[in-house]
Amino acid sequence: MPSTVLPPRHWRLAATLAAATFNGCAAGPAATAASAPAPAVSAAAAVPAASAASSPEELARQQVAQQAAFARWVQDMRGRARSTGISEATLRMAFDEVQLLPQVIEQDQAQPELTRTVWDYLDRAVSATRISQGQEKLQQIRAEAEAAAARHGVPSNVIVAIWGMESNYGSHYGDIPTIDALATLGFEGRREDWARGQLIAALKILQSGDIARANMIGSWAGAMGQTQFLPTAFLSYAEDADGDGKRDIWGSMADVTASTANFLARSGWMASEPWGAEVLLPKDFDPGRADSELRQPSSKWAGEGVKGLDGRPLPPMAEASILLPAGIRGPAFLVGANFRSILRYNNSNSYALAVGLLAQRLAGGPGVQGSWPRDLRALTRTELLAMQAALNQRGFNTGTPDGRFGPATRAALRGYQRSIGVPPDGFPDQNLLGRLTAQ
Repeated sequence: MPSTVLPPRHWRLAATLAAATFNGCAAGPAATAASAPAPAVSAAAAVPAASAASSPEELARQQVAQQAAFARWVQDMRGRARSTGISEATLRMAFDEVQLLPQVIEQDQAQPELTRTVWDYLDRAVSATRISQGQEKLQQIRAEAEAAAARHGVPSNVIVAIWGMESNYGSHYGDIPTIDALATLGFEGRREDWARGQLIAALKILQSGDIARANMIGSWAGAMGQTQFLPTAFLSYAEDADGDGKRDIWGSMADVTASTANFLARSGWMASEPWGAEVLLPKDFDPGRADSELRQPSSKWAGEGVKGLDGRPLPPMAEASILLPAGIRGPAFLVGANFRSILRYNNSNSYALAVGLLAQRLAGGPGVQGSWPRDLRALTRTELLAMQAALNQRGFNTGTPDGRFGPATRAALRGYQRSIGVPPDGFPDQNLLGRLTAQ
């Protein structure tokens, strides 16, 4: 059984949350005066900062205070959940033995310094092992996958590729109780409103009878089952495809495949289009036009000299963009509505590219044909912070530096590249970082 006490290194973190107030659950209606919960409780109000020199008695006292603060938070959450229609039986089931999980806070606070290049990511995500396993799994669950494909218009190989990416074909989807994980995240306070909303959704799932509390397990962040749905996504997209009266994304492959397909279909999947295609760009192509916001028919891209590999015509896409995941030196892809629907599952170009390429390989198609610039390495988070600060200082606005390379930083970097006369592909590398920070 996991420990219910935060280790010493988290006590100072908890103390910094003392000023935070609990603003309620975004998923449910506001409490009425008659049923309003008790006044909001600070997650760390009773937890003083600890030092390495604290005596065993002092550590024990602080542990008791930590547990008392968590118990008050849970009691407050009971009141909020009750006001949204959650029954007393469900509240007892969920909270009578709820635990504070230190490993969840450790994961949530982790900010790894090292980042990965897209080619390193794809090497692992679309490995030979994952491809061969996926082809075997596709045969094993073909009936369920094809039924889901027929119902929602999402190809079975795409459904299985998502399954492979999310839980390695059901072999690893986590063993952390979802209620405990979300209660811990809410108590921690960094994303309290979000965690409360997800917790209310999880309680609704328990109340519906879809899954028992002991079997509602998943990742430290609250993503559940073989599809890795958050509770709110479960309520919106999970399906009972096997007709047993329960939406079971943990054990029923009919429900797993149908729920995945339903998510993609309702996120804009176009049955008449592929996920994307690797393409060849004309020599005079302006890399600044490789922008997800620049969308036009593939026929128009063809008119500008963009070609399929081996001279093949471009696939039909109504609103297609050019993607240069490794800048002008790497492969180019034409992506459209279906790529964007995969991004709704996980908002990462590397992830969506991996799903598309894995699905392609599962169907017997080729991998990436172009060459990756493997002589380059990914910038660390510290280096990205330095790049963002330098761009801001030079008037290219990235927003508040956070060490993450998002759309605002890419746009700012393109602006800087244009100002120094280099191809504006928006790809961060050591050379650009050196030029930005030279002065």
